[in-house]
Amino acid sequence: MRSWSGLGPQRLGPRRLSPRRRLLVGVVALAVLVVAVVVAVRALVPGDEVRAVPQDRPGPVVLIPGYGGGSSGMRVLAERLRSEGRQTELVRLPEDGRGDLREQARTVDRYVTDALRGGAPSVDLVGHSAGGVVARLWAREHEGAGKARRIITLGSPHHGAELATAGSALGVACPAACRQLVPGSSLLRSLGDEAPGRPALMSLWTAQDETVTPPDSSRLNGDAVNVELQRVCPGARTGHGQLPSDPMVVGIVLRALGTGPFESPKACGALSS
Repeated sequence: MRSWSGLGPQRLGPRRLSPRRRLLVGVVALAVLVVAVVVAVRALVPGDEVRAVPQDRPGPVVLIPGYGGGSSGMRVLAERLRSEGRQTELVRLPEDGRGDLREQARTVDRYVTDALRGGAPSVDLVGHSAGGVVARLWAREHEGAGKARRIITLGSPHHGAELATAGSALGVACPAACRQLVPGSSLLRSLGDEAPGRPALMSLWTAQDETVTPPDSSRLNGDAVNVELQRVCPGARTGHGQLPSDPMVVGIVLRALGTGPFESPKACGALSS
């Protein structure tokens, strides 16, 4: 009779493993399963991998001018921030802020990268007018949640501006940034009006805005802190171009860029800078 002893190992397979080896195989299989689950969860929730930016360690303030690149008002704000001990960087936008807003966001990222390479823990951003839209684009497309602490937009047309619509319709002096700021443009639709939790974002505007109309085009949903200037300072007559230099607005910005709670101010009187 033929012996089956030579075929035993092939037929019995894993049953011939010692108890210790079977335990080892089981542990390895369980570890592989756990790693697979963790990878799957992180793929579904990518934000969990982004480091939290410390709120108690303010870094440099990156200031982004609006359409046209005018910076006189932002220079007033920069000087006030420097008097409070904050380092500031005023962005020089390509094509004087009239070119593609995504290209402007890439320019902002170069300023942010330089600041972080210099040892800053993070940055804060302040964008005036279209500069606020650029700040949001930068945050979304350049991993802003892990680089920026707080963002403040001043009179920014997050839903577009009727002036851009008129310019686009007439075909007169309406370059790329103008077309992208038409309400319902593909860029604004892709950006949406929901502010994520990080970076913390405040949108401040004036009801007296004569450039961004309607003024509440600046209002954002989600986790944004929305501040209409006249609800805090009822007598304010601040116009669009005055936002970066108005003492009441500067006071709000200074407080919001501190280390205290990031919230809407409760009163106007103590805010004037």
